[in-house]
Amino acid sequence: MKKYIYELKLKVRDYECDLQGIVNNSVYQNYLEHTRHEFMLANNVSFADLHNRGIDAVVARVNIEYKNSLRPGDEFLSCLYVRKEGIKYTFYQDIYRLPDEKICIKAKIDSVAVVNGKLGHCLELDEFAAESEDMLNNQN
Repeated sequence: MKKYIYELKLKVRDYECDLQGIVNNSVYQNYLEHTRHEFMLANNVSFADLHNRGIDAVVARVNIEYKNSLRPGDEFLSCLYVRKEGIKYTFYQDIYRLPDEKICIKAKIDSVAVVNGKLGHCLELDEFAAESEDMLNNQN
């Protein structure tokens, strides 16, 4: 697996699966969003606090590649790193089934910061992107 700046271990719940016995495609977006929220909280940043300061980090685009299905009871690792690409904050997120570390999802989530109703920058997201860049540059 690649190095990430954040990893969250989760487990598939029965009700997240469809008639085929696999996680419904829409549920993966919940996993991805939950991971981003937990990442922020682990770094002492909450969406509520940002909102109270007039900053709303919102999703602008989602691209998901479905590789392998998760099933009820599967444990998995949801991982991310973030890059700043112009005005966007792009979260690269992957989900790996455990214990075999088989890739299940590759996702790219473009988000933007709306500051007092206008596109802007978020200092906290800028810092996360810089940390990711440093980490990725040190891998090479």
